[in-house]
Amino acid sequence: MKQNRVFITFGLSAFYLFYFALVGVYIIYLPKMLSIVGYSASEIGAIFSAAPMMRFIMPFIFRRFGGLNERTYKISLIATFISTLLLFVALNNFVALFIINLIYGGAMGIILPFVDTYALNEIGKERYGKVRLWGSIGFMLIALWLGTHLQTPHQALIYLSMMALFTMLFGWKMSGEDSKSEATSKEGEFSLSKYWAFWIATFLMQVSFGGFYNFFTIYETANGISLELTSWLWSFGVICEIFMLYFQGPLLKFNLLKLIEISTFVTAIRWLLLWIYPNSLVVAFLSQSFHALSFALYYSATIAYIYELYTQKRLAQQFFLGISFGLGGAIGSLIAGVVYDISPNELFLSQAIIALLAWIMVVVHAKRR
Repeated sequence: MKQNRVFITFGLSAFYLFYFALVGVYIIYLPKMLSIVGYSASEIGAIFSAAPMMRFIMPFIFRRFGGLNERTYKISLIATFISTLLLFVALNNFVALFIINLIYGGAMGIILPFVDTYALNEIGKERYGKVRLWGSIGFMLIALWLGTHLQTPHQALIYLSMMALFTMLFGWKMSGEDSKSEATSKEGEFSLSKYWAFWIATFLMQVSFGGFYNFFTIYETANGISLELTSWLWSFGVICEIFMLYFQGPLLKFNLLKLIEISTFVTAIRWLLLWIYPNSLVVAFLSQSFHALSFALYYSATIAYIYELYTQKRLAQQFFLGISFGLGGAIGSLIAGVVYDISPNELFLSQAIIALLAWIMVVVHAKRR
């Protein structure tokens, strides 16, 4: 039994390492490589809207035709790898790139909810952070490595396909003995409307990250902080995230909804500090330290809470990924872009207001429960 647990822990850690390294190549470097090929900013934006769009759509498809099972999960692993290979031949064709990104986004949106549910089932919420932190390490390592070694678009695609291959290999065994389709489960009809305030909160929380993910570097450098120091700010945030993931186990034994409420409120404070002190390096590092709460603890507490809230656990995790990182991420990017065009100085004030609305929805949900 102990040997089996060690094997599961190693497999999960390796999966998260390569899955989020794959995400790192995709979101950090692929847009830049497409611009080198000659795509316009609007074309790149359209291409990269495909993946979050599919993350949002897929849970509704699975809800209609049945729950996520081992067969569809393994098909998604294969589809992810094949889609990265197809990028080599479609690199200079906009329509083909868009279609391939639809496939890639749909497949990636299936893989993570399945593995997160498997991890919570096999190792528990208290130990989840210690394996999930390898995803943060993978993201940071690939960012640092490619930052000094990447030169051509084809190199980026090689790294992308390599990470997809290792993700498929290590993800193949992450199915468990409980791999019966959730489509056969009649215990409790899945409902978004029953916990509407909670789902609105998860959506708004990710919307509030739109300014951070897309404009943090631009915002800080425009306010006098060098690009080198800004890169250290990014790295510091990931280090704080890893620290929280490693030590958060005891926290997750407490009221998960209260942890979500605290993390959401801290996120509003985080964005507010960046608005009030845009030129302060000390405050910038302080705000990045909050990434431990506003991302690491929030994410772990939320997927653990959803795991306990619903009987159709994989479908629920799919909806979380789709509504938050899918729809929320896409809308957040659009809102942040509009706000930054109109008034760059007010960007993080708008993000703080959105995060505060998310916190209010968490409170509403807690009272309704």
